[in-house]
Amino acid sequence: MMRDDISTWHYGLVARWWAEFKVGGEDVEYFRGVIERCGEPALDAGCGTGRLLLPFLRSNMDVDGSDVSPDMLGWCAAKAEMEGLSANLYPQAIHELDLPRRYQTIIVCGSFGLGGTRADDLEGLRRLHAHLEPGGTLVMDHYPPKRDTDYDQALVESHDLPHPWPYQGDRRRTESGTELELRVRLLATNPVEQTITREISVREFVDGVEVDHQVYSIVICGYSISEVESMLGIAGFVDIRVTGALEDRPPQSQDEFIVFKATA
Repeated sequence: MMRDDISTWHYGLVARWWAEFKVGGEDVEYFRGVIERCGEPALDAGCGTGRLLLPFLRSNMDVDGSDVSPDMLGWCAAKAEMEGLSANLYPQAIHELDLPRRYQTIIVCGSFGLGGTRADDLEGLRRLHAHLEPGGTLVMDHYPPKRDTDYDQALVESHDLPHPWPYQGDRRRTESGTELELRVRLLATNPVEQTITREISVREFVDGVEVDHQVYSIVICGYSISEVESMLGIAGFVDIRVTGALEDRPPQSQDEFIVFKATA
C-alpha cells in the first residue's frame, strides 16, 4: 500500500499535462543506447506517462515501467494500447519496489529525490540495487542544487514564502481542443532537511471557459554529487561513475544535470 505522506503532484490534470505535452527529448536516444549496451530486460523506474518507455516499446525492447502515480500509468497504458503495444506497468514508488523479476538495466530519469524523504531516497536506491541482476547497471540522471536557486537558503527568507503565482501561466491546447494552463511556485523550504516544496496549478478551459482547477504540491530533496555517490555506495553499488549531461565526460559547473552510472 502506498504511504499517504508521499507528496507528489503527478495526478489528475497534472498527469494529463504530462501525457499531452511531455513527449520526446534528446535523452530518449541516450537511454535507448544505455539499454542496448547494458542489456535487457530493463526497467524504467518513474516512467510517468511513457515519454521514454513508449519509444523503447516501439523498438521491441523488453522494458517494464513503474511509477508512484496510477494516473500517470493510466495515460501510459492508454497510449500503449492505442499503438498495439504491450506494457508491464507497476504502480509502485521507487522506495517500495517489489517487482516479479530482475533486470540487466534500470534507468531513472527525472525521478530521484522527488516526493519523499532522504530515508526514502536511500531505500529507493537499495530497492533498485535489489532489482538488478548481479553485474547489472543503474543509470540515473540528477539535477544538483546550484547557487542562486531556491536551494540557496541564504537567498530565500521565510517571510517571502510562499511565492506568488506567476502572473501568466503556460497555456496550451490539447489534441481534443481543450486548453490547459500550468503555473508553478515555490511554497516552502526546509534548511534542516535540505528540501523545497513546490506547488503546481493546472486549469482546464473549454471554449475559453474554465471548467476545472487542480492544485498539488511536491517535496524535492536537494543532493550534491558527492552525497548521491555516497548513497549509491551505501546501497551496495560499485564502479560508480559520473558524467556531465548526456556526454561521456566529467561533469562541469555549468551542467544543468549529471548522470550516474553504477553496477550492482
